[in-house]
Amino acid sequence: MSQTNVDIAALRSFVMGMDLGSFAKAADRVGRSTSAVSAQIRKLEEQAGTPLFRKSGRGLALTEAGEVMLRYARRLVELNDEAISAARGVNLEGWVRLGLQEDFGESLLPGVLGRFARAHPKVRIEARVARNTDLFARLDAGELDLALTWDDVDSSLRARRAAGASMQVAAPRLHWIGSDALRWDREAGEPLPLVLFDGPCVVCNVATAALDRAGVAWRVAVTSPSLAGLWAAAAAGLGVTVRASYGLPSSVRTLDAIAYGLPALPTLPLMLLRASNSSAPPVDQLASIVLDAVLSQTSPTERAA
Repeated sequence: MSQTNVDIAALRSFVMGMDLGSFAKAADRVGRSTSAVSAQIRKLEEQAGTPLFRKSGRGLALTEAGEVMLRYARRLVELNDEAISAARGVNLEGWVRLGLQEDFGESLLPGVLGRFARAHPKVRIEARVARNTDLFARLDAGELDLALTWDDVDSSLRARRAAGASMQVAAPRLHWIGSDALRWDREAGEPLPLVLFDGPCVVCNVATAALDRAGVAWRVAVTSPSLAGLWAAAAAGLGVTVRASYGLPSSVRTLDAIAYGLPALPTLPLMLLRASNSSAPPVDQLASIVLDAVLSQTSPTERAA
C-alpha cells in the first residue's frame, strides 16, 4: 500500500491561514498567490480523504478531522523548521541568556528550552524568570541577552525601541482573574479586593488606573512576590488579580467585567528586548524560537501587526 506524503508547504499555509483567520493573508505571509494557497488546501483535504472545513455563518470552520489535522500540522511544521535549524546550526557554539516574565515560566519556557537545546546542543543557555523591573536591570547590566517583557513607560525601554533593540510581539488583552469563591459584596459597597504583586508592576498599575477612572473603589487584599501566590490567593476567593490569559491555571478563570461591574481592561504590548551588544547567531536563533512559541499561544487578533 502506497503511503500519502503531505506537503510541508501546504501544511504551513494551512496553519498560517487558521492563525491569521484568512488564507488570503496567509498567502501574503508565505509568498504565494491566493489561488496557489487555495490549491494547496484543496490538495490537503483530498489527501486527508475527509472534509476539513464546514460552513459557519459566512465563513468556514474546521470539522473534527480539520482540528486533528491542524494539531498535527503545527507539530510537523515545527519539526521541519527545527530539523533545518539543527542541520544549519550543528556547529553553532556559545552562550545565550534569556529572561522571561513569570507569566511564561511554565507555559512557554520548557518548550523553548527543549527546542533550542535539540537544535543547538553545543550552545549553553541560561534562563531567568522574573518581573519587568528585574529584567530591565539585568539587560542594562549586561546580564541578559534577550528578554520577553511587558511594555512600560520606562525610559530605558523607550531608548531601546528608538535604537531598534526591541520588537513588539503581541498586544494581548488584560483580564480580571478570579474564581467562584470570590468574597466581595459589591451591592453593599465593599471596595474590590485586589491581589497584587508586591513592588512595581506595570500590569497592576494599569488595573488600578482603570478602576480609578471608572470610580470603582478598591483595596489591596493580598500581595505576593510571585505569580503562584497571586493564583493561590485568587483561587481561594481572597480577591481579584489582573493578567493576560497566558498560562492561567485551572483554579482560576477570566471574569466577565460587565457582570462584575468592572471596567474593561486594555491591551498591553508584549516586547522582545535585546541587549545592545547581543548580535551573536545563538541569540538570533533563540529570539526566533521565543517568537514562534509566543505566537503559538496568542490569538490572531492579539498578534502584532
